[in-house]
Amino acid sequence: MTTLFRLLGRRLAALPFMLLGVTIMVFIVLSVVPADRATAVLGPEATEEMKHAWREERGLNDPLIVQFFRYLGGLLRLDFGVTNPPEESVATKIAAAFPVTLQLTLLGVLLAVVLSLILGVLGALYRDKWPDQVIRIFSIAAIATPSFWLAILLIQWFALPEGSLFPTGGLAWADQYGFVGWLYAMALPALALGIPVSASLIRVVRTSMVEELDRDYVRTAIGNGVPYRTVVARNVLRNALVTPVTVLGLRVGYLLGGAVVIEKIFSLNGMGDLIVTGLTTSDTNLVQGAVLAIAVAFVLVNILVDVLYLLINPRIRTV
Repeated sequence: MTTLFRLLGRRLAALPFMLLGVTIMVFIVLSVVPADRATAVLGPEATEEMKHAWREERGLNDPLIVQFFRYLGGLLRLDFGVTNPPEESVATKIAAAFPVTLQLTLLGVLLAVVLSLILGVLGALYRDKWPDQVIRIFSIAAIATPSFWLAILLIQWFALPEGSLFPTGGLAWADQYGFVGWLYAMALPALALGIPVSASLIRVVRTSMVEELDRDYVRTAIGNGVPYRTVVARNVLRNALVTPVTVLGLRVGYLLGGAVVIEKIFSLNGMGDLIVTGLTTSDTNLVQGAVLAIAVAFVLVNILVDVLYLLINPRIRTV
């Protein structure tokens, strides 16, 4: 328990510095983008004097360092600024959109974990036999399949023509049918997001399981009369999960980024919709807020993964 608290203390102490680094990076990248907010808001027919006055009113003519500290001060008050006209609070739009992205990401993670555990363990237990070969072919094919292409295939197979098995028009079914409708609406997006990630995790789980099955303590336990299934369930699987959990933490970033694309394909009004809208309308405040929110979520998830890493393998003392 002391080690766990020490780990949390170190990660939480480093959290402000990580968030500051992310904020600086996002602000600088979007500051050098050639898109002009004044032109996007006022239109191409606006004169340079009108554009200059619009920028001056919002402090966009100030030096970048001044703009950054003004923006940072707003973030400390949870103020992400306002969108392009009609002006709305960016924080409010993020609060409405982020739950959709979070739901999709969690479903994708759950699907990836379940598939990788089942198929990875089966591949290790039947190594080099036909189940292992079939699972290997599936994982290679899934790794090579981009999420957006898989999403299009799923729509063609299960959602077209209109009225087929699954909806593709957002979360309207959730409003009409409750939780069941929500599951139907999220099923195809979660599959498109989770299957490619599960494929890479399958290989990691299988490799870790094979390494553990070949260790001396497994042969010793079986030789002492402990049932093979008990050894696998209580010892081998737990020890083998250390590496996959670490890899999963890194893959969450992929899932969050992939959710942005998948949301647009399936008309889900999540963070992807905010980012695309912000980019197409040169709304830097909206893009900055959305990207920063996703980055913060990724950092927090990796802290959680570090904690799970320690809980799964309490023998680890160096954190």
